[in-house]
Amino acid sequence: MHPALLYLPGARLSLPELSAARLDGHVVDIGDAYIPADLLEAADVRAASVSALVQDGAAACGPTAAWIHGAGDAPPPVHHVKRCVQRRIRGHASARLVFHDTVLPEYDVVQIGGVPVSTPVRTMVDLATTLHRDPRMLPWMEALAVAQPAVTDGALVTLRSLNRVPGSRAGQAALARLALRMR
Repeated sequence: MHPALLYLPGARLSLPELSAARLDGHVVDIGDAYIPADLLEAADVRAASVSALVQDGAAACGPTAAWIHGAGDAPPPVHHVKRCVQRRIRGHASARLVFHDTVLPEYDVVQIGGVPVSTPVRTMVDLATTLHRDPRMLPWMEALAVAQPAVTDGALVTLRSLNRVPGSRAGQAALARLALRMR
């Protein structure tokens, strides 16, 4: 997707101008941005729409990454990013953003639309291991499994290979149930 097709409020057009264009049917809102109404909403468009929230040295993860990979129609109300460099970085403080200060390995990161995003399998693993603390992750797991069916089995294999990960038992059980439902 060409950057000229993504309209962030305040950059080239103000929010009232973009809202008027949306009412006229010229643009549609996607995440924090607007795109022409006839542009296909693909992963690169979704990633670019949240690029302002993903700071240098971080990658979209959790429900944000699931949405970028095709899970669901609307973005999560609160976005998640995780550090993807070895050095420590200071997370941006925002009510709309959760910064996870654990390192996301380089092999678990893909570039989508110029934005670092956790891979689909790593995203599913993160969602599954968070499920015991936050049951709101289950709909994101289900939506990601529908969007990319092979991810559930890959995440289950990955999670079984990890040692001493908090929430791994509950995550494995949830992934096993999800895998059975998807068959």
